[in-house]
Amino acid sequence: MRLRPLRRTAAPAVDADATATGPARVDHRTKALTKRLKQGDVAVIDHVDIDRVSAEALVACGPAAVLNAAASTSGRYPNVGPQILLDAGIPLVDGLGDALMGLKDGTRLVVRGNAVLSGTTVLAEGVEQTAETVEADQAKAREGLSDQLEAFASNTMDYMLKERDLLLDGIGVPRVDTKIDGRAVLIVVRGYHYKEDLAMLRSFIRESRPVLIGVDGGADAIIEAGWKPDLIVGDMDSVSDSALTSGAEVVVHAYRDGRAPGAARVAELGAKHVVFPATGTSEDVAMLLADDMGASLIVAVGTHATLVEFLDKGRSGMASTFLTRLRVGSKLVDAKGVSRLYRSSISTWQLVLLVLAGLAALVVALAVTPAGQAALELLLARWDDIATTIRRFFGG
Repeated sequence: MRLRPLRRTAAPAVDADATATGPARVDHRTKALTKRLKQGDVAVIDHVDIDRVSAEALVACGPAAVLNAAASTSGRYPNVGPQILLDAGIPLVDGLGDALMGLKDGTRLVVRGNAVLSGTTVLAEGVEQTAETVEADQAKAREGLSDQLEAFASNTMDYMLKERDLLLDGIGVPRVDTKIDGRAVLIVVRGYHYKEDLAMLRSFIRESRPVLIGVDGGADAIIEAGWKPDLIVGDMDSVSDSALTSGAEVVVHAYRDGRAPGAARVAELGAKHVVFPATGTSEDVAMLLADDMGASLIVAVGTHATLVEFLDKGRSGMASTFLTRLRVGSKLVDAKGVSRLYRSSISTWQLVLLVLAGLAALVVALAVTPAGQAALELLLARWDDIATTIRRFFGG
């Protein structure tokens, strides 16, 4: 029988000038893209002002590059997302336009400097971000913060006029079956350092058994930490189906006119829910609900409190949260950054040495007392018996 020679397939050509190569993963919403983005993929997004949370989620996926149809820093405020990507060694190309957003997932892309190619065809050209360009964008953006402060003052007055009945008298807060009156409440938002802060609160959760409220994706954060949410509050755009069907009571945050896009999804899943129409953010709604239902203490994890954090969320001001925190008052404890405050500086080796020193001190203490000497002799005799048995076993 004649053997046919094996056919050798040519190895794919390597582009020596390429900044990065990989299959495209395309989505207008960065939050949705990170759920399916894998290491080595090329992330194609349309995200003006990449915020910290989105950048950290992209870094965790390990993409070969990030291609942005929009400007990663528009100049509205000094967002830190682009710097986080560059610090992680991920190439970032900006201002590529809408041409890339129509690509099919899996299209093989080559990133060469500021150009994006498919094969030998240049699909789009943009701005390759470097440490110098990011710093220049940040300096320009810092000059625009005064405009944001003006917007904040304007939004504060507007929010007060729209929600004075809710803020002053709690009119419009729905009734929920979860018992909150007289209990501590822990509100979890998937914001900055929420995982570390949640881990630091384990003893508080174990001892106080607070009502656990997840704000949208914060419900998944509670489940990932090993607990079950009692309430889920939000517009339901970033919480998983498994969290919504975990048995938690659901409060759908609706627009002031009553429109609640998330209600249809919750109803389809068969989850018990009520609708809470209110201006402001979902975390504000969660705080107002807990306060109105008689919470004795409200501990917030991952919530947004600074001007830059709210601009990261795409809001022109933080009037709703400013006034909500005034409304809730002294019962609110912000746990943001608690992990950084109490982070241990003791290394593993230091702990090992401490244990060994303790054992040495115990042996010395036993050796200088009659009872300790007798105990040591008995221990050594027992060890000798064990060693003899082992030697006999292997010798036999």
